[in-house]
Amino acid sequence: MFQFIYPLFLSSQGSACLGLTSDTHVVLVALKRSPHELASHQKKLLKIDDHMGIAIAGLNADARSLAKFMRTECLNHKYVYGSALQASRLVGDVADKHQRSTQMYIRRPYGVGLLVGSVDATGPHLYETTPSGHYSEYTAMAIGARAQSGKTYLEKHAATFSSAPLDELIKHGVKALAGCVQAEKTLEASNLSIVAIGPDQKYMSFEDEATQPYLDAIALEGDMPVGAPAAEGEADAEGDTTTA
Repeated sequence: MFQFIYPLFLSSQGSACLGLTSDTHVVLVALKRSPHELASHQKKLLKIDDHMGIAIAGLNADARSLAKFMRTECLNHKYVYGSALQASRLVGDVADKHQRSTQMYIRRPYGVGLLVGSVDATGPHLYETTPSGHYSEYTAMAIGARAQSGKTYLEKHAATFSSAPLDELIKHGVKALAGCVQAEKTLEASNLSIVAIGPDQKYMSFEDEATQPYLDAIALEGDMPVGAPAAEGEADAEGDTTTA
C-alpha cells in the first residue's frame, strides 16, 4: 500500500532534485530549501564516498541515517577489499532497509527518497530508491516537489546526454531544475547545489558562488526556464508535513 502513497508523499516533501548521466560522468543537482527567511538553506546533496553521492527528497533526518549506513558500508568494503563498493550492491542493501521498515511494527517506514549517483568500475550510474523498497536505474531522473517539470525537460533532451561534456551536462541539469522552482521564486546561487563525479571517481561539489558561472552561462544563452504553476494534482508544499 505504501508504494502507491509514495509519489504523493515525496511530492509534498522539501524541494526538487535530479540527476543525469553521460558516458563518463554523473551529475546531481538540487534546490536547497530554506524553512524560513532567517534560516540557512538545508543541504540536499550528501557525499557518501569519493565515487558516490546522493540527492534527497523527503525527511532530512531519515536521509542522514541512511547516509551514515551507506558511508559505513563503503568504508568497510574499501578496508576489506581495497576497492570502491559498486553502487548496485549498495543500493540493493538500502532498498532492503526500506522494505524491512514497511514490514515491522517496531518502526515507521523511511520517509525519504534518494537519487544515488556513482561512477565505479562499471561506469556512471544513477539509481532511485523509494520508501517502499523499490529501486531502479535511470539515465536521468527527477524527484521531490514539482519534479514533473524537471522530468519533462530531461525526457526532451535525454538523447543528448550520453555524449555531452561535463559543463554541458551540468547546464542541462540546472535548466531542468529551474523549471521546478515556484513561480514567485528564482533559481540563484544561494539555493542551488551541484555535484559531479567523473571517471577518476573524484567527487566535485559546487555550492553558492561556485554555481554562479553556470547560471550566468545559461542566462547569456537566454534559455533559462522559469517556474510555472504546479500541474493539477502535483503538490507544491515547502514544509515537512506528511500527506500520507
